[in-house]
Amino acid sequence: MTSINFNSSASSALQTLSSINKSLEQTQSAVSSGYKVGKASDNVAYWSISTTMNSDNKALNAASDALGVGAAKVDTAYSAMSSAIDVVNEIKSKLVTATETSTDKDQVQLEIGKLQEQLTSIAQGASFSGENWMVADGQSSGTVVDGFVRDSTGGVSVTTASYNIATYALFDSISGGAGTGGVLGTVMGISLSSSSTSGDISTALTNVESALKQMTIGGGALGAMSTRIDLQTTYAGKLSDAIDEGVSRLVDADMEEESAKLSALQTQQQLAVQSLSIANSSSQNILRLFQ
Repeated sequence: MTSINFNSSASSALQTLSSINKSLEQTQSAVSSGYKVGKASDNVAYWSISTTMNSDNKALNAASDALGVGAAKVDTAYSAMSSAIDVVNEIKSKLVTATETSTDKDQVQLEIGKLQEQLTSIAQGASFSGENWMVADGQSSGTVVDGFVRDSTGGVSVTTASYNIATYALFDSISGGAGTGGVLGTVMGISLSSSSTSGDISTALTNVESALKQMTIGGGALGAMSTRIDLQTTYAGKLSDAIDEGVSRLVDADMEEESAKLSALQTQQQLAVQSLSIANSSSQNILRLFQ
């Protein structure tokens, strides 16, 4: 039966065309944006996971940038410590020279004095971004950011590595252009003269050796921290890539698949339009019955 009030064929064809157009719109969006999950309504679970992981990845990248700053601080401190060790070794050599009874100890002291001034200069110059780990000046420790982690409960935290400034600083403070206290406090107190005895020189050598031992430990601590930062930087880069890859698998569109789907839907759309046109034209045939 044909009705002039309702065209079931046209209605069915219209619903089919509407469904095809909706699918075509989604596919075109995936092709143009590159995402199969671009908003929460596309897939709530995948969208939620990708949003959280992208946020964590940005924090991880920020931590990686902070690692660069931390590496610079450590490298600056290590360079100062290494240079100071070289200078103290020179002072040690001068003291050994002074043990010879015929040596002019006043002249040796002139050289030692210049080396002591160099130690102060090294410590003063070991500053990066306003931080100086070689002069304690009330600091107990220096820290660098080395990571960003999310635990099993969903909590997040920033991890840090620390350096014991109070123990390994070359000086406690610098006053009047000369360093005082710290690892090099006793070394800065060395002062030879023509009246200095072998016992005085021996005590000075003991102090120098003790300072060298402490500086070597401090340099080792800085070296270990530098290695940790390098390893963490490498790991952070790999982790960031892994997160990007994981998120991509969840939300990125398969362009080959979407391209094939787009071609199929465009063909279906053309056929659905043709089918709707045929269904609409069938009602016009009723007019012939009244001619």
